[in-house]
Amino acid sequence: MRHNVKGRKLSRTSSHRKATISSLITSLLKHKRIKTTLAKAKETRGFSEKLITKARHGDLHSKRQVMDVIKDKDVVKELFAEIVPKIGERKGGYTRVVKLGHRMGDAAQMAILELVDYNEVVTARAEQQKEKREAKAKQKNDRQKTQQQDKLVEQQAAEESKK
Repeated sequence: MRHNVKGRKLSRTSSHRKATISSLITSLLKHKRIKTTLAKAKETRGFSEKLITKARHGDLHSKRQVMDVIKDKDVVKELFAEIVPKIGERKGGYTRVVKLGHRMGDAAQMAILELVDYNEVVTARAEQQKEKREAKAKQKNDRQKTQQQDKLVEQQAAEESKK
């Protein structure tokens, strides 16, 4: 039985595990979404949620607690200046884990860990792809129209030549 056994070991020593989770949290806050294994994503989710909740207090003590985990000062500034105000009054659930499938090399389950309120990165990319598709479809339709017009002109010319 696993009474009072909390967390995942991730096949690492405690110091290596702490460093891994710290770097994953830093990457998550910097890039707003990361791709990692499912176990690491689930483990990182809890730590990052607690860190963001601490950052919501906004006082010096909470800033120092956050800086104890996140070593990159720019990411800490971004967390307090941009991420926390955007989260607003959300009562938790700041992150989302989306399962992707299995990795080719070792068949490890992969997942995306992302901040919930930061879908603009994904939305902007999807919007660009949508614009490209629409432009390509418009070009295709224009080509088809010109080909149809050319066929009509050829048919009319053939009918006039028969007369």
